[in-house]
Amino acid sequence: MKVVLKQDIDKLGSTGDIVKVAEGYGRNYLLPHGLALKATLGVEKVSEQIKKVKGRKIQEEKTGFEETAKKLSKLSLTIPVQVGEDKKMYGSVTSIDIASMLKQEGIEIDKKKIVLKDPIKKLGVFNIQIKLHPEVTAEVKTWVVKA
Repeated sequence: MKVVLKQDIDKLGSTGDIVKVAEGYGRNYLLPHGLALKATLGVEKVSEQIKKVKGRKIQEEKTGFEETAKKLSKLSLTIPVQVGEDKKMYGSVTSIDIASMLKQEGIEIDKKKIVLKDPIKKLGVFNIQIKLHPEVTAEVKTWVVKA
């Protein structure tokens, strides 16, 4: 069954893509939940228009994110944490902490865009990656210091 996606779906495609899916998946999940439309000739033409509009919109967003990335690369965050006698941290620094520090600096970033493989559990200087857009990433120098 061919369907036109109405929104991005992980591991399947993005908005406006025409994809072939299993009959049951399309009929029982995608169509009833409003995630896709059955691909007909008229719908396929609309799909191409959606892709054009989306392409322009993505380009506009990309330029805005590039400006934000420049601001972030110049920024240096200091996160004070409580430590014990052996400089062992109580707790850890997570993407939520970094997002709140960025908000205090006047830049609002969703915590999901902050790339941390593991929470930070020691003092030091870290370069934290922030994925603002599929093509735009920024790095923020983050100092984790004793409070």
